[in-house]
Amino acid sequence: MEILRTPDERFVDLPDFGFEPRYAHVPLPDGETGSGPDSPQGTLRVAYLDEGPPDAAPVVLMHGEPSWSFLYRTMIPVLVDRGHRVIAPDLVGFGRSDKPAALTDYTYARHVAWMGDLLIGQLDLRHATFFGQDWGGLTGLRVVAANPERFDRIVVGNTGLPDGTGRITEAFLNWQRFSQETEDFPVGFIINGGCATDLAADVIAAYDAPFPDPSFKAGARIFPTLVPTTPDDPGGIANAEAWKVFEQWTKPVLCAFSDEDMITKGGAKPFMERIPGAHGQPHVTIEGGGHFLQEDRGPELARVIADFVDATS
Repeated sequence: MEILRTPDERFVDLPDFGFEPRYAHVPLPDGETGSGPDSPQGTLRVAYLDEGPPDAAPVVLMHGEPSWSFLYRTMIPVLVDRGHRVIAPDLVGFGRSDKPAALTDYTYARHVAWMGDLLIGQLDLRHATFFGQDWGGLTGLRVVAANPERFDRIVVGNTGLPDGTGRITEAFLNWQRFSQETEDFPVGFIINGGCATDLAADVIAAYDAPFPDPSFKAGARIFPTLVPTTPDDPGGIANAEAWKVFEQWTKPVLCAFSDEDMITKGGAKPFMERIPGAHGQPHVTIEGGGHFLQEDRGPELARVIADFVDATS
């Protein structure tokens, strides 16, 4: 496996992002060896943020496609000010985390395994609150389902846990085709297009920062094709098993989807209907938020999470 690592100078002077990165090493899949950056043999380096009181119950914030932990820069201070420890990883292939160079290096199961190793195996998180958006939900909810005793509550926004039985929209199929056929994959442009507000030029540049050239974008390019679209997809089968866990889940679950995201419109319904812990909760619609509601309404979303923790502690 050829492994790329974004140079540190790409992350200098990013707007409103003065957080110090931390690093851990997660194992490569069985039988794989890596060539590239200096890391312990057979591992990938994963970056994450760890802010706030180290002894506080953690809030895990997981980003999706094609963003990175920069997405949470306006939310982290709000949560820390409310007394929380905040963990925000960069998925493998994104942000400061290592980037395997081949499309085939990435699978849904590998992303789940890498994040599970970080959050549970190494950080040993307990009494955690989970928040995931986009692929942050698809990946993180699987970690939660595999380790339900480690999480006290769940908040989801603009995400899902598809088992391959749902309707596939033409918009999503177009997105899949675009991700594979476009000559370049303009990450900052894509994120700007997924927001209800226009991002400043330096913010768009910060989303492009992890990708010095197209060779670094294999993870970002492949993610749309990894969404389970048939019941026999391995990811769909695994997600169906995760739903069995959530259909017995009585701990608190809150939906905080935005009103201007056409990608996940209606996606809160399965969580509210199928998870017992979501019944009777004060689900909210974040108004004025696009797909990347953390950009459009970050501080508001952070307060929703903090208030939910307070109300259910």
